[in-house]
Amino acid sequence: MSQTPLLERNQTVFINGVWSSGTGHGKLTVTNPSTREAIAQIPTGGPQDVEAAAKAAANAFAAWKAQPSAKRAAYLMQFAAGLTKRFEALVHVQMLVSGKPKWEAEFDIGDAIATFEYYAGLAEDIDASQDDPVAHRGGDHIGRVRYEPIGPVGLIVPWNFPLVTSAWKIAPALAAGCTVVLKPSEVTPLIELVYADIALEIGLPEGVLNIVTGEADVGMAMTVAHEFRKVSFTGSNAVGAKVMQAVSDRCLPVALELGGKSPIIVTQDADFETALDAVIGGIFFNAGQICSATSRLIVHNSIEADFVEALIDRTHSYKVGCPFSPDVMMGPITARPQFDKIKSYFDHAKASGLNCITGGTTVDESEGNFLMPTIYRNVPHENRLWHEEVFGPVLATTTFDTDEEALSIANDTHYGLVGSVVCADPQRAETLCNGIVAGHIWLNTPQIVYPDSAWGGFKSSGIGRELGPSGLRAYQGLKHVTSPIA
Repeated sequence: MSQTPLLERNQTVFINGVWSSGTGHGKLTVTNPSTREAIAQIPTGGPQDVEAAAKAAANAFAAWKAQPSAKRAAYLMQFAAGLTKRFEALVHVQMLVSGKPKWEAEFDIGDAIATFEYYAGLAEDIDASQDDPVAHRGGDHIGRVRYEPIGPVGLIVPWNFPLVTSAWKIAPALAAGCTVVLKPSEVTPLIELVYADIALEIGLPEGVLNIVTGEADVGMAMTVAHEFRKVSFTGSNAVGAKVMQAVSDRCLPVALELGGKSPIIVTQDADFETALDAVIGGIFFNAGQICSATSRLIVHNSIEADFVEALIDRTHSYKVGCPFSPDVMMGPITARPQFDKIKSYFDHAKASGLNCITGGTTVDESEGNFLMPTIYRNVPHENRLWHEEVFGPVLATTTFDTDEEALSIANDTHYGLVGSVVCADPQRAETLCNGIVAGHIWLNTPQIVYPDSAWGGFKSSGIGRELGPSGLRAYQGLKHVTSPIA
């Protein structure tokens, strides 16, 4: 399939089964981060479009809720098939617009497909699993439990994993019987419009899936639309706080998947190759633009020198460049403002006298948003680089002598999204994994997230869970029916 239809969009708002150019003022410029050249200028939606989309979703809800869950499952499988049919074209768009190397872009599209397939499987069983009996003790009544869709929902997704984070929300919401309005990021809006293409192709009922592109005014309109029964947001803590505040006036449920400053603990008995894979993947995958980046390395003092030397060698072999070039492992920073933000951390590190053992610079010969993979050694724990989320390919290291010390360092953060442990001793590893305060822990493996995993954080890393059965429950309300025993 040609990539052109996915890039040349004269209409970018999809409401009630109809494309339009939207009511937004001006146009969104989509940029190639490898060259900083404009790829496309597209029309955009505005608050009026959000209002219309929310009403369309509300009007479609009753009929969609009444669909047999097996029929909703069939639609989800058709979404997976539609993505599969467009696989190569979507990979191309992801590489061009997000700057992801081909292997990362392929991983993203595969993740989105797998997510729709997984929730299709869960949807198959929703109707059959309803009305579980509850025997009330000490009374003459019996209960039954139902899980029902909560209603129309507003979904707001970020720019670092377009198509993926939206799949994590759209698939379980539709499986549960909710109708949705999606706002893609203004940085990477093009690829998610494919969901509307597929909706038309498969005959999804009008109003079940709506998409409104736009900037901050559209995002704000999403948080105050009265038709929504829930708002789900993935992004920064700063914006997440605004979403939560806006929704709070109506006391609506809100799901927030926010930031992290996650630890990776490497013990003295760790397998070096496994540890190197986990550290490198945890901080340089997607150029570090990942909320689960394990950006704080906590390594045992007895192996620190040897491990850091091996880490430097591995980092030097990590090829940075245009995602369409051969053997590239890390592409550019997707958004120019984020590129500038990361450079400001380089300036801060230099002013603080931090020990930069590799990187800390841009790629000089490039006009794109390219940064070198960067490691700062023995960073003081009070330094901004240690406790603030950089959201880029920047690793800070420190050492520990006891496991109690390692856990204290790991948990000394207001975030709690993920953590990693590389340790050969099973009992010790279990203690360390259980001791890290975070929603997802990887043990002796680089980061991998399956559709049947649970995803979400503790503390300031968010509210609620995505993926797995919990992701479906996030779009369902529990109803308990009590009646006399016949």
